[in-house]
Amino acid sequence: MLAIGSPAAGLRCSTTCTALLRELEVFLFSSLTLRFCSENSRCSRILQIWNDIGETEVDRDRMLLELERECLEVYRRKVDEAANTKARLHQSVAAKEAELATLMAALGELNIHSPIKMEKRSSSLKDKLASVTPLVEDLKMKREERLKQFADIKAQIDKISGEISGYHPAISTLALEDQDLSLRRLNEFQTHLRTLQKEKSDRLNKVLQYVNEVHSICGVLGLDFGQTVGDVHPSLHGIDAEQMTNISDSTLEGLECTILKLKTERKTRIQKLKDIVAKLFELWNLMDSSKEERNGFLSITSILGSSESEITGRGALSTETIEKASAEVEKLAKLKASRMKELVLKRRSELEELCRLTHIQPDTSTAAEKSSALIDSGLVDPSELLANIEAQITKVKDEALSRKEVTDRIDKWLSACEEENWLEDYNQDDNRYNAGRGAHINLKRAERARVTVSKIPAMVDNLIYKTLAWEDEKKTHFLYDGVRLVSILEDYKLTRRQKEEDKRRSRDQKKLQDLLMNQKEAMYGSKPSPRKSNSFRKTNGYRANGNGSMPPTPRRNSVGGGTSELLTPRSYSGRQNGYFEMKKLSTAPLNFVAISKEETMSYASLCGSEPGSPPQG
Repeated sequence: MLAIGSPAAGLRCSTTCTALLRELEVFLFSSLTLRFCSENSRCSRILQIWNDIGETEVDRDRMLLELERECLEVYRRKVDEAANTKARLHQSVAAKEAELATLMAALGELNIHSPIKMEKRSSSLKDKLASVTPLVEDLKMKREERLKQFADIKAQIDKISGEISGYHPAISTLALEDQDLSLRRLNEFQTHLRTLQKEKSDRLNKVLQYVNEVHSICGVLGLDFGQTVGDVHPSLHGIDAEQMTNISDSTLEGLECTILKLKTERKTRIQKLKDIVAKLFELWNLMDSSKEERNGFLSITSILGSSESEITGRGALSTETIEKASAEVEKLAKLKASRMKELVLKRRSELEELCRLTHIQPDTSTAAEKSSALIDSGLVDPSELLANIEAQITKVKDEALSRKEVTDRIDKWLSACEEENWLEDYNQDDNRYNAGRGAHINLKRAERARVTVSKIPAMVDNLIYKTLAWEDEKKTHFLYDGVRLVSILEDYKLTRRQKEEDKRRSRDQKKLQDLLMNQKEAMYGSKPSPRKSNSFRKTNGYRANGNGSMPPTPRRNSVGGGTSELLTPRSYSGRQNGYFEMKKLSTAPLNFVAISKEETMSYASLCGSEPGSPPQG
């Protein structure tokens, strides 16, 4: 550098500027060096000015030192500013790269170039910053969109979760640093949302099903549906359209509990109403209520044979319906008390008719005359007397059921006896083989009757065995219209044996008559003509001409003094109480040929000592 002013001052200035220029050369580029050179020329001018002014060396050195310090401060400030700018650029690039990496990790973006590759391609920090900044801004926009998607899904999840759990928590926002915003995470949220939506749909359907069931049962019971479901949860009534239907566990449990209570109440009311209807039918039957009176309660009486699921009529089990039926029962009960005597006599008549049909002796303690006298005297409560008769009716029905096997066999035996009576009448008809209308039908019936009659002895023995078995089981006698059945059967067997003996004697007598007739024919040479008679006719028995119809049971009287009667249970009952007609079965084969021979035999016994006397025709 060139010296300016005095040699010492010029040397110091030159030394200072030289050091300054060297430092500038070290730290600055060539452009800064050129600029300082121009400043050096200016410094030379300052020294010239100082000389002209007459500044002392001390002042000059002082001012040069100040100038040196000021230059160094400016330089250092500029260097610091450049260094700070570079540091800030580094920080900005690093921050952008870190933000880019964070956004890439959060969004799961894998197709963006990494900052290292961009650094290799970039020549300066500003270029790096310029290349990273658009990527960061683009990812920020994607993040905001993704964040909105997550927030929307999260809000729906929180809402449905709150509906399921029964409370509504505050919807939380998604923090970027705490959340994974990748598409994989978004798909997981969407899957979870769909699961919750399906669960909500299932719960809603279940709630609606429960509500419909509650509505149906409340309609049958006549209860307030709105109040019933409102007690479970107000949203179930549907008054507020903006309020969502509650589908929480507590609501479902409340509905299940309500349905269980309603079903229990329905079952209780059904049983109560059935008891009332049973009493109603009983009173109707006792009071002979008209059909019009009963039609007013058809809706009530129809439940008697219905199951719970079949009772769906609105108000069918309401308290009003039950009270209506109860009021009718009370009314009929009061009317029953006023007509008790008539009811007692009516039920007694039914008891006697039942005993007549089942051949059981009725209890005489409740006879019509006695019951009427007791009621008139006031000694007996009519209700107790009616209950006693009802108990007797039940007892007779039970006894008739236990006697059914024996009574069925009695009916078969009596039917066989009727066939035997008809067969005997048929055998005594001389014209039974004549060709006429219905003759072949009677002939077939006679064949069947003979088979049936042949089974009577075994039938009687079997009946005696069954009767004795019944008596052993029940520890009492089997009475048929007041007479022990075994006694009747034993008498029947004895009478039947006597009948068979009479038939045998009749056959022997006939043979003797034939023998005497043959002797008379040999003695007198002529045969007496038998007494002519028309065919045997009966007005109430077998009909000879026959028309194919079943004839009525014949009633026959025994012929001859030695004839015995074959008695059936009806014969005994006719003797006892007149319930049944007398059935007398003759033992002699009553035909007119036999009678003619008997008369001839009697005449021969009287005139046998006179050989010349002629026979009587």
